[in-house]
Amino acid sequence: VDTSIIRPQKHFDTILYTGDGSSSKTISGLEFKPDLVWMKGRTSMNHALVDSVRGRASVLFPNSTAVEQISSSSQDLVEFNDHGFVVGTPTRASSSNDNGTNIAAWCWKAGGAAVSNSDGSINSSVSANQEAGFSIVTWTGTNGNGTVGHGLGKAPKWIIIRRRDSDSSWVVYHDKVGNTKRLTLDSVGSESSGSANWFNNTSPTSTTFSVGADGGSNGSTDGYVAWCWSEIPGFSKFGSYKGNNNSGGTYIHLGFRPAWVMIKNREAGSTEWYILDSSRDPNNPTDNYLSASSTAQEQTYVFYDFLSEGFKLRNTGGAQNPDNQEVIYMAFAEQP
Repeated sequence: VDTSIIRPQKHFDTILYTGDGSSSKTISGLEFKPDLVWMKGRTSMNHALVDSVRGRASVLFPNSTAVEQISSSSQDLVEFNDHGFVVGTPTRASSSNDNGTNIAAWCWKAGGAAVSNSDGSINSSVSANQEAGFSIVTWTGTNGNGTVGHGLGKAPKWIIIRRRDSDSSWVVYHDKVGNTKRLTLDSVGSESSGSANWFNNTSPTSTTFSVGADGGSNGSTDGYVAWCWSEIPGFSKFGSYKGNNNSGGTYIHLGFRPAWVMIKNREAGSTEWYILDSSRDPNNPTDNYLSASSTAQEQTYVFYDFLSEGFKLRNTGGAQNPDNQEVIYMAFAEQP
């Protein structure tokens, strides 16, 4: 039986801070010890994504196909702690602690130290928070069809996969896009159906997700990471809506007031992965946006009103409100 999370801030939250360029700056204010921290400077620079399973010195860049960077001397994230994290000297022009830069950090709680998982045909290491429907999964590719255990106990509706050992596009599964297509987080392109090998044309189950022989999801001997989210009433929702190109646009019911929303027009190329949150925009309209697929600085365009149980479109445009095209969204709660 699904149960709502009473206080979403115990599992997801946004922290805003200003970098100082030092080798050790403590960022606090969370009600949990984070396992995934996604940082983006609100000026023009790379995103930086660090998690507790790959380790604090291992950084991937959502806006880039660049290989995972691992550095013991210059670290975007020095330490995960009980109420936040410590940032240091960035590995490259990324967003953890650039001096004088205003930074947004989106933080999720998984399950702490990873454990071995043999639910799939490919053994994995999994850190899972079933209450919040979030897990971090790593495995070694086999260059063939297989299944990977995710530890959530219910089927994930949103999965981000990234090859770690070499340059590669990001592979994104979304329930509304289906198992025969993918989106790429680093790209503005529309959904692609050019390969049956990303998810082996098979939807996730309560225990596993499927991968094929494509290098983006299961190449030979490569290391992979996946971030998996299942839907939890009152905390998260992963769906889609049809735009109507009307400034008094559609209302999307979530069952909670959103704290964070990311959207992508699945049908059109040249549309970014737009990220909005209630920390950067505490008052309506929600109009300060960053893009997962871009290094661009924060910009302003009226997107939505964040309401008590969802959000409402407040402008036209091919990204958020295209005429009769489908936009996918990923949303986490501020308050159920």
